[in-house]
Amino acid sequence: MIKEFCSENHVDVARALSLGAQRVELCDNLAVGGTTPSYAVIDYVCRLAHEQGATVMTMIRPRGGNFYYDEAELEMMAEDCKVASQLGSDGLVYGLLTEENWLDEPALEKLLAVSQGCQVVFHMAFDQIPRSRQFEAIDWLAEHGVTRILTRGNLEGCALDNLDWLQELVAYAKGKIEIVIGGGMTVDNFAYLLEKLPVDQVHGTRLFW
Repeated sequence: MIKEFCSENHVDVARALSLGAQRVELCDNLAVGGTTPSYAVIDYVCRLAHEQGATVMTMIRPRGGNFYYDEAELEMMAEDCKVASQLGSDGLVYGLLTEENWLDEPALEKLLAVSQGCQVVFHMAFDQIPRSRQFEAIDWLAEHGVTRILTRGNLEGCALDNLDWLQELVAYAKGKIEIVIGGGMTVDNFAYLLEKLPVDQVHGTRLFW
């Protein structure tokens, strides 16, 4: 079972690793859901995590707010993908949607092309896709080589509030793409989630203390 520590910067990474974090999602500015950290922070955390046998997934997001990106922002994200990979990131985390809350397929294909050699995680922007199209989204992401999807099963609340839908997502995704559950996961409740869902990955800022 993988516990992924969501880290806003470098400060608590060493502590999380010492307590058993096998993977770090590295970002900045969690107040807006996470943005791309500085290159120096990426470099430092990758070296620190790799010394402990852990992997680093770096957030690629130029700003808070919606997940509809213009051409200038897409170029920024593509460059950030390249640099984060060069600095040692094992994976890249992003999510791009249209104004209709469907996958921005051309933009995703552009980023996927510069993400070769890295794991790719589609983040909680997934939860903005209408449930009626989420299975279709799983198929598209799996067919295009995305490694995993981070979801809480709804736009709001804790993942534990959305167990019925998460069970359907996990069952549909089995054998196609990995699902990691986040959203309100803590050191006190993640074991209950694992009892209810056949998943082996959880994500959060409070999984260790």
